[in-house]
Order: sequence, then C-alpha cells, then structure tokens
Amino acid sequence: MKAVLTVAGAGKAYRRYPDRWARLREWLTGKTAHELSWVFRDVSFSLGAGESLGIVGRNGAGKTTLLRLIAGITCPTVGSVTSRGRVAALLELGMGFHPDFDGRENAIIGCQLLGLNREEIEAYLPDIEAFAGIGDFFRRPVRQYSSGMQMRLAFAVATAVRPDLLIVDEAMAVGDAYFQHKSMERIRRYQSEGMALLLVSHDPGAILSLCPRAILIEQGSIACDGAAEEVLDRYNAVLSDAGRQSVRVDRLPDGRARTTSGSGEAVVERVELVSTDGQPVEVVATGDDVCLLIDVRLHADIEGLVVGYMIKDRLGRPVFGTNTHHLKLPITDASAGRLARLRFRFAANLGPGDYSIATALHQDDTHHGANYEWKDVALLFTVVSADKPRFVGINWLPPDCSMAWIDSDDGRAGDEELAGS
Repeated sequence: MKAVLTVAGAGKAYRRYPDRWARLREWLTGKTAHELSWVFRDVSFSLGAGESLGIVGRNGAGKTTLLRLIAGITCPTVGSVTSRGRVAALLELGMGFHPDFDGRENAIIGCQLLGLNREEIEAYLPDIEAFAGIGDFFRRPVRQYSSGMQMRLAFAVATAVRPDLLIVDEAMAVGDAYFQHKSMERIRRYQSEGMALLLVSHDPGAILSLCPRAILIEQGSIACDGAAEEVLDRYNAVLSDAGRQSVRVDRLPDGRARTTSGSGEAVVERVELVSTDGQPVEVVATGDDVCLLIDVRLHADIEGLVVGYMIKDRLGRPVFGTNTHHLKLPITDASAGRLARLRFRFAANLGPGDYSIATALHQDDTHHGANYEWKDVALLFTVVSADKPRFVGINWLPPDCSMAWIDSDDGRAGDEELAGS
C-alpha cells in the first residue's frame, strides 16, 4: 500500500535569543547568538490510504506543532514530511477565516485553497451550507459566530470533497453532540472510501472509535506506537502522579499489553470474578449476578484510600466504572501490612463479547492525584447470551413494551400489553 503520509526523522526547533538585541548582533556579525529550543525531534511514522492514527500526549508535548508541519503551515527543522493527494486540516478554530467575510465567502476561499475551480465550488456550496447547519449565519460575518459555528463551517468546508488525508486537532471538541455524531459518520464513510485520518484528541473514546493505532508523544519524542488501547493505557499512566510512579508493561499470552502504574504504597494482589455461590467464572451469561473480588495489600499507612474498577469492551472503550468514593463507602484504618478484600456485586447486563476490567487504587475521586496503582487488563471475561432474546449493543436494557390504537371514533386510546416471544 502506497503511503499517503510519511514522516521521516522530523524535528522542529525554534531559535531562542538571550536578549532582544542578540538577533541584530547575529545578523550584523554572522556569528550565532541563539540556542535551539526543540519542540520534538526524531519523529517517524507513515500512514496508508484508509488508515487512521491517533496522537496523544500532554499539553506542550508538540502534538499541534507536528500537525502544522504535516499540514504544510510550517517546515521541519530536520527530517522530512511527505504527503500525497489532497490534504485537509482542522486545526485552530477560525484558521483561514476572515472575520469580516460571511460564511459563504469564507467557504469559497476555503474551497479555492483545496484546489477546486469555480464550477466545482458553486456545485459544493449548497452541501456545505446544509451540512454546517448554521442557518442565516451562513450569510453573516464570521466574527459574529460562536466557536461551535466556526467549527461547523470549517468541518463542512474541509470535508466537502473527500480528502486523501484529513488532519483533525481538538477543534471538534467544541461542537454539540448532534454535529459531532454527524461529523463522525462522514469521517467513517470517507475512511471506508480510502481517506487517511490523523486525529489529535484528549478524548480516549474518539481515538478508540476511529483509530486502531495511536502514538504517544512524551518529552519531545514518540514514547509508544501501537494498538490504540495499549497506547491510551500508557498515556493514562503518564497522566497520573508522574513524579513518583513507575510504569510497567507486561505482555499477556493473547498478545495484549497490561500497563501497571503507580507509587506502590498499595497494590492489588488478587482480582477475580465469581458467581453468586463463590465459584470463579470466565464466561458469564447476560444478566447474571456476579461478584468482583479485589484484594488490596497496603505497604504504607494511607488516609482516604479509594478502590475502583472499570469495565471496558474489546476495543478498550469504557462501559462502566465506579469506586468507593462515588459509592460513599469510606475505607478506614488503612495501615501498612493490612489486606483488604472488596466485593462489588452487580448484574452483568452486557451484550455478548469480550471484556476487560481495570483496577485503581488512589485518593479522592480520580487517580490523577495520588495514584497508588492503576492496572489495565487486570481481568478478562466473556459474556454470552444464553437465554435472552436477540439484541444489539453492549448493554442489556430489556424494555416493557405496550401498544395503543389511537384511531378509534372517540379518539381515546387504551394500552394493550404486547407479549414477547
């Protein structure tokens, strides 16, 4: 497969001068008076037609700068960036829009930048206006737009024609739920037609939904490149209490990666899923009552210990998570050497498929403060639909169904229960 995008040993640095006159001295004398401040360096990856890649990393890691290089807005200091075909980029909100031009005029300019001729632009304008869905604002100056309206127009213009490569930064996060759903559908359709996607987002759900592969940029270089779930688990570990924690990645027999991070003052010694009679289970029927057992060993005195878990589907997307803080179950007398066993009983109202459970030991409501241990893929189990009628999705939400005929002469309706087969 021929690459749509190839990034080879790319690096970006900006000149840093010690004072405001140093630049002039350098120009007059020809002697270097600056230092190079590297945003990132030695970044390499490629992307083929129809492939998608998520990019994650903390603020300041250089994600947006990398996208600007790929979009051709700036040039790499070292290395090379090569793209093939039409490239459309959604970076900073309003980029490329003239605030005093209306939406239609800005759409025409945007289409011209995409290489469309006048006839093509006139043909695509109605679709752009309809997809943006901003009504009369399409003929008002862009300076009157909200950030969501700007994003709607920018996305409609950038995707009016299927690009060979679509670059999306966090800009889409400002849109409302309906437009985000509509945008996702267009992206998926274009992907099926061969469009490559490069997505930067702090939303793990967006990455997991659109990108089988991801890279983590940390301290100016690629720290991890692989399956999206594995990379996001590593990113999750990086975010939590990075100053005191260790991060370990173990490879499971099925090839999946288990990422464990934390300071180690408390650890999970055992995690097991059991039936109501206490028997370990690996296969659960939809709707069955089960109990999750978590044994926690304390290696230090801990005040305010919180124990939690998260169920994820086969793609690593969260299905349900909670902890003792949200359940208002304080853990007291948490002193070094003690072993605590927690039991979380719930009905496995899940659709058929494979699931994993992550465990978390921390303080307060999340592990982003004091993270004692976070373990992804701590447990694997399978759900089967043994005696339930066929349904679609990852949640079992059985409804009661009733029907009423409302076309009687008196206009009144009476409910009639429908019996399921």
